[in-house]
Amino acid sequence: MPSDPADATVHPLVLDSLTGRLAVWSARHGWLVLGSWLSVLIVAVFSALQIGAVVSAGEMTLLGRPESVQGKELLNEAFGSAEGEQETLVVSAENGATVDDAVYQQLLQDLTADLLASRDVVVEAYSHPLVAAFDPASAAALVSADRRSTLVQVTLRGSGAHAIGGSPTPDHQERLAEILESHRTPGFSLTMIGDGSVGETFMSIAEEDLIRAELVGLPAAMGVLVLVFGALLAAALSLGLAAVSIVTAIGLAALIGRVFDLSFFVVNMIFMIGLAVGIDYALLIIERYREERAAGRGSLEAIGVTGATASRAVLFSGVTVILALLGLFLVPITTFRSLGLGATLVVGVAVVAMLTLVPAALGLLGDRIDWLSLSRLRWRARPVAKQASRDEDGDNGPGQPYSGFWGRTAHWVMVRPVLSVILAGGVLLLLAQPFLQLERGAAGAETLPPGEARDAYRLLEEDFSAGVLSPVEVALRPADDEARVAVERLPASLAAIPGFSQPQLEWAGSGEVARLTLYLEDRPNSEPARSAVEDLRQKILPAALEGAGVEAYVTGKTAAEVDSFAVIGGYTPWVFAFVLGLSFLLLLVVFRSVVVPLKAIFMNLLSVAAAYGVLVLVFQRGWGADLLGFQRTPAVEAWVPLFLFCILFGLSMDYHVFLLSRIREHFDGTGRNQESVAVGLRATGRIITGAAAIMVVVFGTFASGRLVMMQQVGFGLAVAVFLDATLVRSVLVPATMALLGDINWYLPNWLRWLPDLRPEAPILPRVAVPALKDSMPRVSRAEGE
Repeated sequence: MPSDPADATVHPLVLDSLTGRLAVWSARHGWLVLGSWLSVLIVAVFSALQIGAVVSAGEMTLLGRPESVQGKELLNEAFGSAEGEQETLVVSAENGATVDDAVYQQLLQDLTADLLASRDVVVEAYSHPLVAAFDPASAAALVSADRRSTLVQVTLRGSGAHAIGGSPTPDHQERLAEILESHRTPGFSLTMIGDGSVGETFMSIAEEDLIRAELVGLPAAMGVLVLVFGALLAAALSLGLAAVSIVTAIGLAALIGRVFDLSFFVVNMIFMIGLAVGIDYALLIIERYREERAAGRGSLEAIGVTGATASRAVLFSGVTVILALLGLFLVPITTFRSLGLGATLVVGVAVVAMLTLVPAALGLLGDRIDWLSLSRLRWRARPVAKQASRDEDGDNGPGQPYSGFWGRTAHWVMVRPVLSVILAGGVLLLLAQPFLQLERGAAGAETLPPGEARDAYRLLEEDFSAGVLSPVEVALRPADDEARVAVERLPASLAAIPGFSQPQLEWAGSGEVARLTLYLEDRPNSEPARSAVEDLRQKILPAALEGAGVEAYVTGKTAAEVDSFAVIGGYTPWVFAFVLGLSFLLLLVVFRSVVVPLKAIFMNLLSVAAAYGVLVLVFQRGWGADLLGFQRTPAVEAWVPLFLFCILFGLSMDYHVFLLSRIREHFDGTGRNQESVAVGLRATGRIITGAAAIMVVVFGTFASGRLVMMQQVGFGLAVAVFLDATLVRSVLVPATMALLGDINWYLPNWLRWLPDLRPEAPILPRVAVPALKDSMPRVSRAEGE
């Protein structure tokens, strides 16, 4: 640390703050803190290397017991729980041959012979049209109308979710792929598709996209940081701190994944949120330290003041984000809990790192944090910090809070508050309007990039029906012999129902449970398929089995999607109430005002709705989708809107806390509302803009991936952060603060018993700031212009 007489002592008021004391302690014991974090990081790296073994390809696994789960459990109990994942091999002639030709029949015979030879290792069941064990009707259904394509259906041993001692799918999947590869013949295409192969494809693409995001996102974020700091070391330190948070969070997730099921998207989410939030937090703290040093404080005291102000704001911002993310845990679906866990872990680790590791690093580096400064860019950081310091001390005379770009922006907005609210609010409302047409859906193999799984799906859809991949199953348990007769009549009575085909009935060995299999005529993940399943549950089966004494449970992939959508819809109001309620209570305590949290909630809801609307415009309507490289889809992934709400609400509150904490800090020292708004916006405008730019870059990088659900998540986050940092923070906040005046800080007397947890406060005595000669209420429109 540089020699500085001011470093010998720290003002007692700094030590009144817990975060201030922690920052000073960390700075004084820098090597101890650094060594402790290095030990944690080493352990986390070893744990993180095991993450691939604990995540699964399952995306929307239900944790409760809706009808689809009950039906699956009943079938597993009756028919045996060793059923594995089914794969469909699509054999298609590209040379005009048909299944009746000798060369085609020889290929099928050789293929099935190898499958039979590997049965103990890979295959539990198989079927194809040339095997005499299958009846002619079933065999004919496995041959295309032009007789150029046929299906071979197999089941992987021990790969099912309920398999006894089930081993991981990839070994069986690889063996099956090897068999398929060994029989590739010129003039024929052999492809494979099923839940296992599609899931593995999703996982591999997610991993590839993550690597691509690292290669593109990290240098882009570094570039933005260099522009903001004007110094390479400060930028590299921020990036390094985010990396520490990410690796540690992945290590923790790997440990938790040994006990609980986690979706493979958890790693992508940790990286995306960790990179965005970790860099932002480090940026805010390091810049505040530089500002305090520019104001003339000693290095240690500057660290203490930064800890008592910026670090304290980071703590409350992180708590706000985590509270919003806790809403995801209310939904009993693995996707929500996995993504919520990943985001919560990385935000929590980032906050702890910012409170301890950043002060330690600053204590060791001191002013060397500006090492490798770029002279042409340095003006963007240090002069602004010095300017802010002089303004707070009153050295620059009246009117200084309204100097500079952000000061002039605040001035322009606050002399036209009504116009500003109408324009900014109108744009957000206009963007939000398409949200009313938002359709929920689920991505399937048709959304995958070109490859074997997508090729197989295309052939299957063209020559057969995509519904053959995921048949609907009905678990039937008759109460008596009369009920058994009713069950036996079902295939005939359901043969002509719309949306389904080929009803097949099979009794378990005990004769107490039957399985009715029906094949969908539409894509299993399409809206017509889901409607057909709902009709089957609510109308067709009740009518066919009325009074027969038969328990019926509709299960299968499509039925599980119907149940998932119902669970999401049912829990959405509770998640909204939980997140909004906790956010209101936290902001109420932090800012000691009932108006500030109400405004924050309303503005954040408006920006979230606008992000939803843009998602509909781009993905459902296709506006600019080709230009941006996105897939046009008939629906937005069902879990994306609720997930975006929790993430965006937390991130939006994040910026709100940073901005309002600086406004409140100045207001507590002066009592002048509009001047405080200008000072707060000018002090944080550049930093919040830089932080938002980093988030937009990071989220945009993930949106450029090939999985449509990650495109929707990344693009939605990027759009929302951009709108929040521009229209909301730069226009709506100062405009509404000007309109309401001192009412912004209204707190009823009966709530004054609440603890004072303001994130920033005047830590050290300052020279009184003189009143402005031209106070805001008296500034005319002409003067503002």
